[in-house]
This record gives sequence, structure tokens and C-alpha cells, in this order.
Amino acid sequence: MRRYVHYVIRTPRAGSASFFSDCERAVWSVNHDLPLAYNKTVGELYTKSLARTSFTLVLLSVAGSMTLLLGIVGLYGVIAYAISQHTREIGIRMALGAQLPALTRMYVREGLILTGTGVLCGISVAFATMRLMSSLLYHVSPMDPYTYVAATLSIIVIAWIATYVPSRRAATVDPVHALRAE
Repeated sequence: MRRYVHYVIRTPRAGSASFFSDCERAVWSVNHDLPLAYNKTVGELYTKSLARTSFTLVLLSVAGSMTLLLGIVGLYGVIAYAISQHTREIGIRMALGAQLPALTRMYVREGLILTGTGVLCGISVAFATMRLMSSLLYHVSPMDPYTYVAATLSIIVIAWIATYVPSRRAATVDPVHALRAE
């Protein structure tokens, strides 16, 4: 039967090679036949115990980033398609004298109104599921205002860009080509 004895030594020199060699000399001065193995600091043990959790968090971050990217591409695609359906309307408005900034503002405003509705729905769902999610959070409050503000602002900025670019492109189309398009 093998028996193991573990010692925990608290010192400011922990982790240094000289400390481990000093410990070996102290133990071997009493009994030279004792093998010493597994010289680890508490920090190394802590890091090793959290390795699986850290890996899971990295995978969740990658999945979240991919979700955000797919959301951005999807939002841009839907808005660009919706604006392309209004090509004839844009042509008529431009033929009647509408200015480029006014047309762009109109479509950006419509997109941001839809985004605002989605953000309000998302925040209400987040508040409704707060108790469920609080068991999954570590050192973050489920009512963390910075997280809510950052998420809301990023979604609004992404929606603004996703509406501005296609509406600007559609507003620069020649009215004659826009009226012939359909």
C-alpha cells in the first residue's frame, strides 16, 4: 500500500526554484530516501482546476462572436433587401425632388424604429429571465447596467450602419433607372 503525505507551505518565495530546492534539502536532511514529487504552487493548482471552465468560456465567447457576426450579416441582408424593394418608390421620390439626405434619413429612421422595438423586446425578455441566468453568472450581477448599455448601444450602432449603407446606396440610384427597374 502506498501512502502519500502532502504538505502545504505558505511563503512569499513560493514558485521559485530556490524555494523548491531548499525544501528538498530540508526533507532529505531528515531522510534521504524520501522521494519528493508534485511540487506545485496553489496558483498552478487553481489554474489547473479552472482549465475546463476556461475552455468552456472561450468556446462560448467564440460562439457568441459568431452569433453576433451572423446577426449583423442577417440584419444587413434583410434591410438591404427591404430597401431594394422600394427602388421604384425611391425613383419616384427623387423624380419629384426629394433630396439624398432626406431619403437616407427616412429609411434609417424606419430601420432604427424597428431596431428600437427589438431592443425593448430583448431587454424585457432579459429582465424576465434574470433569475434563471443569475445561476450561470460568475462575479457579474444580472442587473449589470454596463452590460445592458453596451449590448443595447452595439445593437443600435450595428443597425444604424446596416440601414445607412443600403439606403445611401439606393438613394444614389439614377431616378430614370429606378423607374425602369420594375
